Amino acid sequence: MKRHLATTAKRISLATALSIAAFASTAMADNKETVQAFYDLLSNPGSEDATTAFVSVTADDWESIGDYSGANKSREAFLGQVGGFAKLIPDLNWAVQDMHEAGDFVTVRSRATGTPVAPFFGVDGEGRSFDIMTIDIHKIEDGKIVSSHHVEDWAGALQQLSGR
Repeated sequence: MKRHLATTAKRISLATALSIAAFASTAMADNKETVQAFYDLLSNPGSEDATTAFVSVTADDWESIGDYSGANKSREAFLGQVGGFAKLIPDLNWAVQDMHEAGDFVTVRSRATGTPVAPFFGVDGEGRSFDIMTIDIHKIEDGKIVSSHHVEDWAGALQQLSGR
């Protein structure tokens, strides 16, 4: 009887562990899919579908945090900036290179490329393109992105556009 109870307990423990692992794996996959919508918008800044998907995966009070000035962008301000990118850099591509999840955070290394059709941060690229690395850390709560810390190598982009 004791042996039967021990075997049953082991089976229940294994089944519980597998269920928890499956749930955690699904949650991680969902968080990565949620974050991917952010990059789909960046690569398709003029797309209504990408904008709608972005809005659906971000919290109403989502913030874009790019420095320590305290001047964070709201979702609406960010969408305005991205809309400007659609006109200025029509071939903008923001390709995810690596995506890692730890708890409520998803960290992404990506590659942004594009060819501005007008001066970019005051630099006339004369048809030149840029190719830069970006790093983002997205915080997820209740299945929504609540904040995105980000660093882009815009200085490198300007250097490339100026032909240096």
